Amino acid sequence: MPHTLKDVLPVTARVNDAGHLEVGGCDTCDLAAEFGTPLYVFDEATFRTRARELRGAFPEASLYFAAKACPALAVLQLAAAEGLGVDVASAGEMHAALAARVPPARMTLHGNNKADADIVRAVAVGLGRIAVDNFDDIDRVAAAAAEAGRRQAILLRVTPGVEAHTHTHIQTGQADSKFGLSIEAGLAMSGVERADAYDTLDLVGIHAHIGSNIFSYDPFGKTVEILFDFLADVEKVLGLTVEEVNLGGGLGIPYVAGDFPIRLDLLAKLIAETAEQEAARHAIPVPRLAFEPGRFLVGNAMVTLYSVGVVKEIPGMRTYVSVDGGMSDNIRPALYQARYAALLANKALEEPGRTVTVAGMHCESGDILVRDVGLPASVRRGDVLAVPATGAYGYSMASNYNRQPRSAVVLVRDGAAHTIVRRESLEDLLRLESPLP
Repeated sequence: MPHTLKDVLPVTARVNDAGHLEVGGCDTCDLAAEFGTPLYVFDEATFRTRARELRGAFPEASLYFAAKACPALAVLQLAAAEGLGVDVASAGEMHAALAARVPPARMTLHGNNKADADIVRAVAVGLGRIAVDNFDDIDRVAAAAAEAGRRQAILLRVTPGVEAHTHTHIQTGQADSKFGLSIEAGLAMSGVERADAYDTLDLVGIHAHIGSNIFSYDPFGKTVEILFDFLADVEKVLGLTVEEVNLGGGLGIPYVAGDFPIRLDLLAKLIAETAEQEAARHAIPVPRLAFEPGRFLVGNAMVTLYSVGVVKEIPGMRTYVSVDGGMSDNIRPALYQARYAALLANKALEEPGRTVTVAGMHCESGDILVRDVGLPASVRRGDVLAVPATGAYGYSMASNYNRQPRSAVVLVRDGAAHTIVRRESLEDLLRLESPLP
């Protein structure tokens, strides 16, 4: 296994005596033979390690797992077991978290266009936070709380005007965003006034998520400065002290060799020092901080396994290595040109000998999983190809494009593998459909 891939693989990854990639004490080639491919392999130890690193860096903060990254029941249970709350962004994610017995008081409901039924359920089951995204949200949450005869804690989602240096599809903190109320345009202040006018709402904090897979410290520091300016204005204009600031998630992870993501200890130091400095400058109390990472916790915990099929060489141009999955199990490369590494799990000790492009099996020219990656020169049909760092948004964004059954997810721990999501069958693909009458 190339040493350069160490940082992108699960913490338990190693090459065993057979020369195969091993994760969680399980030979990945054996997993591919037993469970079939494509196969998502989720390493429990990596998730727990990341959760503990997060708690160690921010011991006083409220910490949540962003379910959208990987909302499998077992993963949600792991989050709760590690002392994390869960942030949900849909009826389905809320339903899954409740089914996983995540305490409702440790859940936050997000969304820029929440259904009435979702708001009513969130209030009824006692969700700890509802992040109101717009004026309509404020009114509807207040009405649902009044109907339920309770007072609902809310966060006001604001856009601080910070453009994180990441792909435009995953930037969310700029002023022109479908999410939140703009501070610069005065909408956020109006939102605070509107929320404060309702007896059934308890505005406990503000929320700002500036984007995903961020590798720079500066946007986080700048966001804290802008949010504290806003908190000071709220206290000055309305006489309200905001007790909580949720900075969302967005921490980048290593996907390929040479990626240098943010160090948690340095980020924690920057945020703490900036918060103290800004609070002192404005003479306001330092609010409780909260974070909602998703990718950081699950991204490097998963490896996707494929079976190699056709190897097509175009002389003087390119070699395509086609696999039995693709954009139906990992849409990110097609959606926003995400980069990945790859290796042959059954030839993990062989050095790369040729540069190839890993292609998916779907009827789209854009179904390319990994461009220009080094694989052993001996790559051929039947090899097991492993793509690391697929834990975030692989399973959760999977589809049935080309009527491809969605892949199984197996959790590995101490040499044992457990199916946590079974593979769909061809019959499953038609279970909701009816023929013409």
